[in-house]
Amino acid sequence: MERMEASDADADAVARFRLGDEGAFRTLVERHSRAVFRLAYRMTGNEQDAEDVVQEAFLRAYRNLSRFEDRARFASWLHRIAANCAYDVLRARARRDEQDQRRANEENEEDPMADVASTDPTPDRLVASGEVRRKVGVAMARMSAVEKSAFALRHFEGFSIDEIGRALDLDTSATKHSIFRAVRKVRDVLGVDPTLRPTA
Repeated sequence: MERMEASDADADAVARFRLGDEGAFRTLVERHSRAVFRLAYRMTGNEQDAEDVVQEAFLRAYRNLSRFEDRARFASWLHRIAANCAYDVLRARARRDEQDQRRANEENEEDPMADVASTDPTPDRLVASGEVRRKVGVAMARMSAVEKSAFALRHFEGFSIDEIGRALDLDTSATKHSIFRAVRKVRDVLGVDPTLRPTA
């Protein structure tokens, strides 16, 4: 009932915004900003990146609200936009990390300590509470951008396979494989029998 009422309230705000009521969009921002930040933080593991994602997601929503289909839920539409923004951040980060690693390899070819793994805690470990959550954070650090995005949307936000595919621009098969690979990495870290098939 509450979900239906929220959806109706969103539809009313969208309708008022389309009639020129700028304040109606502020209402949508206030209603959904925390949920969008939570999704962005789970995907990026970084507070500053998550804040950037929230800002970009609402900016894109503002620019594209005229094309929003009334039969869809505004919250789901907004979350897909946020997922896309977070995915863009993860891909950009992966490219930067690749370039940094290449430079580091070139600079440290003569350094015998270059291959020693850092013991600095990752953002996922810092925010995790409990051993299982900590291990899930470790597993997510090992995922590719698309695996991390698909996993967060599926297991934290409850998105359907179709919704994840639309958010990440993947077909059904690629979406399922991304989730499968992500879940397998989590199971590896948790020490779950790898012969058990992860469920998407």
